[in-house]
Amino acid sequence: MTQDQQTGSRGGRGSGAPGAASRWVQRKMNARTNRKIRRGRGRFMGMDLLILNTVGRRSGRPRETPVTWFTDGADTWLIIASGGGSQHPDWYVNLMAHPDRASIELPGREAVAVRPHRLEGADREQAWQRIVDAQPRYAKYQSKAEKEYPVIRLSPR
Repeated sequence: MTQDQQTGSRGGRGSGAPGAASRWVQRKMNARTNRKIRRGRGRFMGMDLLILNTVGRRSGRPRETPVTWFTDGADTWLIIASGGGSQHPDWYVNLMAHPDRASIELPGREAVAVRPHRLEGADREQAWQRIVDAQPRYAKYQSKAEKEYPVIRLSPR
């Protein structure tokens, strides 16, 4: 998607929006990672990965995105919408636009329909603390960002 979620302007040179070539590379990398997750190998840099299935907010087409996740109790998962710090990632925008059509795939398992809930206030702070305790790199990553990253709890639907 070339649409800048923050300003609504079209991406172009100097706008920070990825070009067609980098989007193509990202799609190829995501597809490769998704294949690994489906074969039961869902780890990257010491973090667990899942496949987040969403629907494009404008296109209505299915989207599959590998995302790091953290446990939040039995059958509940936490994900972070970092998107490089300046704008929300496409998967987050799609998830919030069509929350009733979301599902996840954990390594080697069937898809599970999920209900996303963006955490706020004390709930977010508690979840965020568990995340940075498990992966301190997220605290460093967040400190360099212009905005607070949304934390989303996914629970089975």
